[in-house]
Amino acid sequence: MSERIVGATGDLAGLAAAVLQPGFVGTTPPPWVCRWLGEGLGSVVLFARNIVDPGQLAALTATLRAERPDVIVAIDEEAGDVTRIESARGSSRPGNFALGAVDDPALTEEVARDLGAELAAMGITLNYAPDADVNSNPANPVIGVRSFGAAADLVARHTAAWVRGLQAGGVAACAKHFPGHGDTRVDSHHDLPRIGGDRARLDAVELAPFRAAVAAGVQAVMTGHLLVPALDPELPATLSPRILGGLLREELGFHGVVVTDAVEMRAVADRYGFAGAAVRALAAGADAICVGGERATEADARELRDAIVAAVKAGELPEERLAEAAKRVGQLAAWTAAARAARPADTPAAADGSAVGLAAARRALRVVTAAAGADALPLRHPAHVVEFAPPRNMAIGETPWGIAAPLADLVPDTTVARYAEGEAPADPTAGAAGRPVVLVVRDLHRHDWMRAAVRRALAARPDAVVVELGVPELVTGAVHVATHGATRAAARAAAELLTGAR
Repeated sequence: MSERIVGATGDLAGLAAAVLQPGFVGTTPPPWVCRWLGEGLGSVVLFARNIVDPGQLAALTATLRAERPDVIVAIDEEAGDVTRIESARGSSRPGNFALGAVDDPALTEEVARDLGAELAAMGITLNYAPDADVNSNPANPVIGVRSFGAAADLVARHTAAWVRGLQAGGVAACAKHFPGHGDTRVDSHHDLPRIGGDRARLDAVELAPFRAAVAAGVQAVMTGHLLVPALDPELPATLSPRILGGLLREELGFHGVVVTDAVEMRAVADRYGFAGAAVRALAAGADAICVGGERATEADARELRDAIVAAVKAGELPEERLAEAAKRVGQLAAWTAAARAARPADTPAAADGSAVGLAAARRALRVVTAAAGADALPLRHPAHVVEFAPPRNMAIGETPWGIAAPLADLVPDTTVARYAEGEAPADPTAGAAGRPVVLVVRDLHRHDWMRAAVRRALAARPDAVVVELGVPELVTGAVHVATHGATRAAARAAAELLTGAR
């Protein structure tokens, strides 16, 4: 960030713009974003809607950088079920849960470095990852396979490895969702989750991965819109001085940038207002306001900027706090510029995606075979695949998933049926016509209708193979294959296993 914005505390509009990380619609930067970059805007965030292919993305980020050479270009690329750069096809790298299942920190670091190098080559400088949540509640509707696992020590060591790898690849990492979104049944996109447990429990579980991230040199931490009574009984973490200042800064010793989760999310916007949440977050100690997943217009950005300026003038937000936040964003911008300058020459991305990622996905497969399924694999004939589709997860979006497509690539006569809730027939295997049957589920343990449909299917075809693409909390069937994620890499690895291709 330029000295003009960092130092000129009288330029309130410039300081307010400096701490915003807005999104926008389109595959080229709209005129307002380019204009704002010249007026103090320090960052932008990209989503799947902004990306067509690597060449287009590199051109987009070059356009942004032409307006402001040190602009922070952020993205939410977890390289698992949550992918933006490969949202049209699914990620060619496994997600956190698969890497946790392998439990080889060197592999996790390698996958993250591979991703970092690819993102850096396309002009990305900040990645809202890794997810450092401990998924200790298997009923969690929004974290699940985005977490490295349910054990705090495992999540901590892989969080640190992921941070080291991504930043070695030239991109700043951002551990999320502080102080931990794993132990909840509520999605903060929709409502305010409450994280129970006393302070000792939080230290032992939720906070352990964030301590590891800080020790690994993570450049940014993203707040979670979470009510954690043991830390602050009144305010969500994003808006809590106790949590952002007292805990994250003073106790954990974090000196980098604190980024909010999207301020338009209902967990905070419904209670404090869109702009009100942003102002309160800055006052509490946040340095950058993420916005634009759902509100992505100039009017939205202007509403936040003007509210921040008004809050300073009204004495609700100290100007010194705003200047401190802008300074930290500037320091992160300087880190990213240095990382870009130091990175090795770009290597073109492979057309089929990450080879490192596919190798890791293969290692993450786990097979449980009952006596009745001893001879079920490999499949000897083209299969009939039945995929059960859970409700869409807002964090994941519309990314393609499933086993049928990669299986059909290997065995052309493969057939498929997909059912959502309320659609599955009495016998979901009807139409299999003597073929092997593959039942594909995601988080079977969380969906009553899916369990009922699978029971009916197994009653009709007890020889069916069950492939779980989510958390394998419930193991069923004569043969059960757990991929630990619904990525393209995981699906390809499972298809190879089913057919004996590898």
